[in-house]
Formats: sequence, C-alpha cells, structure tokens
Amino acid sequence: MKQVVAYTDGACRGNPGPGGWGVVLRFGAKEKELWGGERATTNNRMELTAAIEALKALRETCEVRLYTDSTYVRNGITEWLPTWVRRGWRTSNRKAVANQDLWEKLAELTKMHEVEWHWVKGHAGHPGNEHADLLANRGLEEGPGA
Repeated sequence: MKQVVAYTDGACRGNPGPGGWGVVLRFGAKEKELWGGERATTNNRMELTAAIEALKALRETCEVRLYTDSTYVRNGITEWLPTWVRRGWRTSNRKAVANQDLWEKLAELTKMHEVEWHWVKGHAGHPGNEHADLLANRGLEEGPGA
C-alpha cells in the first residue's frame, strides 16, 4: 500500500466570509498541490474541505499521515464522530452537528484509506503546514467571487 503524507489547511477572511483551502500531498519524491475557495463559508468548513480534498485526490487505497492545524478536524474525526452518529447527528446538547454534510463526506473517505490524524501547531514554522497555509490563502484569493 502506498504511503502518502498530506498537509491540509483552511483560511477564512471573516468568519463567515470568503475562504480557501490548501493541500500538499507527498508520495516519495513526488509532491502535489491542491487549493480552492468559496465565496461565503467558515474557517471550520475550509479546514474540513481541505481534508476531504486531500483524501479525494488519492486514486487508490493508501496509508495516509494527515497533518492539520485544526483541533476541530482532528478531534471531530478521531473522537466525536462515533458519538454524533450514534446520537443521530446531535451534540451532547441535542443540537444539530455543525457541518454534518462535510463530516459525512470525510467519514466516508476515511473508510477507503488507513488514515493517521496528526495535529500541528499552525503558524509555528512547520514547513508542510506553512505550505498548506500558503495554498489555502491562494484559494481564498483566487476562489469564486475573489
């Protein structure tokens, strides 16, 4: 099974506001950059979209080490998701889970791969995270309505 390293990040100007997402995929010596944006979104939606787009870009089942600076994404997929599903997509306060559409997509994509989720501190000089951040901001600038 191929081993891929993915760095993902989301950006938003205002929250909500225009946003962007960025992905750096590394397989051996190969590197692929992905980015995109939305006119009206939130930072959390862009963080989730980055992780989704990273996994969607893989054409076969892979071992993926995915790095994100979003505790929302990492904790959501590794800790909170099973409870949300069991409760019918409700939080402990019985409110609807925010971004359910994206969580469902991400959960489905993770079934296709062996994903290790890693958190890195954002804007702290981590090269992969900084690269993904640049791409997310590119997506914000070039995205729809930019």
